[in-house]
Amino acid sequence: MQMDGITEHMAITARHRSFYLAAGPEDGPLVVFVHGWPELSFSWRHQLPVLAALGFRAIAPDMRGYGRSSVYDTHAAYAQEEIVADMRELLAALGRQRAIWVGHDWGSPVVWNMASHHPEHCQAVASLCVPYRTVECGLDAMLELVDRNVYPQAQYPAGQWEYMRFYEESFDVARRAFEADTTRTVKALFRRGNPAGYLKPVRNSLVRRDGGWFGGAGIAPETELDTAVLNEAELCAYASALARNGFFGPDSWYMNHAANADYAARAVNGGYLDMPVLFLAGRHDFTCETITSRLAEPMRAYCRDLREAVVESGHWMAQEKPVQVNAALIGWLATKLEGI
Repeated sequence: MQMDGITEHMAITARHRSFYLAAGPEDGPLVVFVHGWPELSFSWRHQLPVLAALGFRAIAPDMRGYGRSSVYDTHAAYAQEEIVADMRELLAALGRQRAIWVGHDWGSPVVWNMASHHPEHCQAVASLCVPYRTVECGLDAMLELVDRNVYPQAQYPAGQWEYMRFYEESFDVARRAFEADTTRTVKALFRRGNPAGYLKPVRNSLVRRDGGWFGGAGIAPETELDTAVLNEAELCAYASALARNGFFGPDSWYMNHAANADYAARAVNGGYLDMPVLFLAGRHDFTCETITSRLAEPMRAYCRDLREAVVESGHWMAQEKPVQVNAALIGWLATKLEGI
């Protein structure tokens, strides 16, 4: 979809094709925004023009498996090590040595891995919703951080991450439910945060019990569009892209926990981060709940220059509360990075 002041580009190498959106002066400080599941580069539509207006060169790629970037037909192609290589190639195509990296959802492991494996390419790193030393370390690493008061072991062995186990056990069942009607899927998934979910099991934790997403129905329910997150044009952009490419690629990001754990174990500096780090928690994001749970504890131990803030939102933070997200990012950049 066309957006004022935002241009479309393609970076092509022998191994991968990255479509990306860009805004702002080409010589401005570089900020790369990395989307998560099941999103697109335009998930950052509220951030790109704001950062551009302040003189930054703001970039947002379609990640592999999404949109107009390369799509692959094996699960292994979606391991974090491959995805980080995509981002390093994109950085080289932009003619840059370093960037400020901002990630959300599955984009967060990508930027955390950029910081922990290639600090020479990382001026600073920010994450929305997903703290460091969690998803990028593999599913098993997160289980000891589950709040067992909310997710008793006997009923929820993997806690709120039960849905991740379901991908491993019944990948095609999960994929087909999302593909059955991508418009209904997007409307069902992209909802604002609901305070009523506090200290209650999230629907993700019921996927294994129900034999699939959406209560095991095999298709998303028909729901009203939540205009606090998306408008009709944005819904169509998501739904058409996901219908075109399907969910094999996006869902395959969940199929590499062992490979990702091995990759995380090879981080430099023992995994400790010395560059400025910003973490934005969603108060009503109850899957990645960090307000009362222990999920953010490893991040606090491994990040030596960490700033945290809470945004009054659900999981789709950059789209639900863009003004608050932009203010937090800009305030952090202005105070933490010399010359910005």
